[in-house]
Amino acid sequence: MNAPLRLAVVCDLLEEGWPSMDLVAEMLLAHLARDARVTTTRIRPVFERRVSRLPLGARRKNLGFNADRLINRMWDVPRAARGLHRTSDLFHVCDHSYAHVVHALPAERVGVFCHDLDAFRSVLEPAREPRPLWFRAMSRRLLRGLEKARVVFYSTDSVRDGIRKYDLIDDRKLVQAHYGVSPEFVPAAGPTISLEHLPIRTIGHRPFLLHVGSCIPRKRIDVLLDVFAEVQRESPDLRLVQVGGSFTDEQKARIERLHIGGSLVQLRGIDRTELAEIYRRATLVLMPSEAEGFGLPVIEALSCGATVLASDIPPLREVGGDAVPFLPVGDTGAWAAAVSDLLRNPAHAPSETVRLAQAARFSWTSHAKIILDTYVGLS
Repeated sequence: MNAPLRLAVVCDLLEEGWPSMDLVAEMLLAHLARDARVTTTRIRPVFERRVSRLPLGARRKNLGFNADRLINRMWDVPRAARGLHRTSDLFHVCDHSYAHVVHALPAERVGVFCHDLDAFRSVLEPAREPRPLWFRAMSRRLLRGLEKARVVFYSTDSVRDGIRKYDLIDDRKLVQAHYGVSPEFVPAAGPTISLEHLPIRTIGHRPFLLHVGSCIPRKRIDVLLDVFAEVQRESPDLRLVQVGGSFTDEQKARIERLHIGGSLVQLRGIDRTELAEIYRRATLVLMPSEAEGFGLPVIEALSCGATVLASDIPPLREVGGDAVPFLPVGDTGAWAAAVSDLLRNPAHAPSETVRLAQAARFSWTSHAKIILDTYVGLS
């Protein structure tokens, strides 16, 4: 019997605060642990606080922390990977935002998962996303690392099409591996958990709209807030719950201008069991993004039996299939009309059977198997 493949897995630093990337790494490692063909080593060095300990960094906390993030990501993680190059056969970089690690290793022994092209936008489309010189230099280094990798994994056809559009990677190096649905996301928990310790208790049994994800511009939180304000006029008991993000100053000003602050709850730092229960309790889950690499909340919500409305963009169509009504990006009127219709007529949504069947197409087991099969084929 051949010795197991020794695979080192480069994970995001937890301090980066990207739950979806942490989930991808966690699920991959958990499923690979069940396969006798491989042994894994996780690369995630302890986060070192350097600049934030200095007087200036202590006074300007965001500046200090972001400087520490940059140093840890760009220096400490590659150094940790380099230290394992003699005891590992191959390396898997879970997030393309760490593709610079390829430069620290023999490139023919490294694979990278490309989730979207956002990290490279300032280089690929500088007019659309102008950034400082240092940021573009960092993005260019990430992109060069991605291009050098032996294999590049991707989630949806849209990501592959973007890679082809800019002629970044030879098709022979591309491997598709859809994400999966974590075991917590099911239509009904055993004994229904209590959420009394969460701020969501203020909603009680009132109906609520739900958005899960960050509050970065492409998530179109402006549309989410405007739609909620419009729909609430005819459904005054309705609430809006936002999970995982942090409202920007501009978004806070919009909330104040729309007079919806008293009907809005924002939650961060909750675990997957709690999130699953929130999905199950949601009246509707809204995904108004103008761009996505995949759209994990769509399949998580569907797997919990929730009704989802999503923007009509290719990756969300690929993920949502016939289980999700799709609406024009940024069309507040169309979104408000669709939400109002489903509040009045829930039966107009795709059936729960259809929703659950669509979610069942996505599996972390399959995700891990595709990745491991690829590496075994390379070894």
